Amino acid sequence: MKKRMLGTLEVSEIGLGCMGMSEYYGMGDDRESIRVIRTAIDKGVALIDTADMYGIGRNEELVGRAIRGRRGRVVVATKFGNEKNFNGQFVRVNGRPEYVKSACEASLKRLQIDVIDLYYQHRVDPEVPIEETVGAMAELVREGKVRYLGLSEAAAATVRRACKEHPIAALQTEYSLWTRDVEAEILPACRELGIGFVPYSPLGRGFLTGRIKNTDGLDQKDFRRIAPRFEEENLKKNLAIVTRLEEIAADKGCKASQLALAWLLAKGENIVPIPGTKHMQYLKENLGAADIALSGEEIARIEAAVPENEIAGARYPESGLKRLNL
Repeated sequence: MKKRMLGTLEVSEIGLGCMGMSEYYGMGDDRESIRVIRTAIDKGVALIDTADMYGIGRNEELVGRAIRGRRGRVVVATKFGNEKNFNGQFVRVNGRPEYVKSACEASLKRLQIDVIDLYYQHRVDPEVPIEETVGAMAELVREGKVRYLGLSEAAAATVRRACKEHPIAALQTEYSLWTRDVEAEILPACRELGIGFVPYSPLGRGFLTGRIKNTDGLDQKDFRRIAPRFEEENLKKNLAIVTRLEEIAADKGCKASQLALAWLLAKGENIVPIPGTKHMQYLKENLGAADIALSGEEIARIEAAVPENEIAGARYPESGLKRLNL
């Protein structure tokens, strides 16, 4: 696995997102998930991504168990800021300095590590100046509890303000062939500021794999059952896009998922996607994308086949949209 830089932090060019192992995409199997994480590390994946809200802390505990004995080979990234109650209900976005510190202590304990390699603010708190939140995060760096700082779903202007308080290594925001709004301002700002960009949901929550034709087989608690892009009428329109992507992939001799990831990798050396999976088969498919080189002509063909203005439906329900790119 080749290396890329998130600011001055070296990671593998493809990471592993662990969210779906504990929540949002149906039931997980902890034993199998641990096997997937360990296999990923053994194959050179050096960026494991989690957050304190995933499974109300259970995902961090899972990652902590999985990396035992492999800690020195992996960058552990986690996030704070999406506060939930004990029942798993969303409470608020919390960027208050005192909360930052308590959240970090809790994550360290669940992960069973001494230092978090990359610590993200999961969402920007509109009621707390970014300088105050990042200032508290910077104090964690000085205390040796965190190595590098990141933001998630932050607007370009917010990222610029944050950088004046402390260097930001990475910005994590949704980015894929069917979510490309970051290309207008956010990606150029990251390149200008020397910040790495970490696309989450790089396969469109599984849609770009071509395996989801309807939501009938999804778990009743699967997030995609309430995601606008997966609503019946929108899904029918979007399926035509996947069909075109599959045709190009067939010509290239690869999977649609691999083509979508290879496209992301080709969009910039500072881009490190973190496809998530809890299945060994899909892990191996995703990592295979690193071996696919795309010419300029092929990139143009892919983008013509998946025009942004044809994507039907928003990427989050209205309540979630309000917390993006602040």
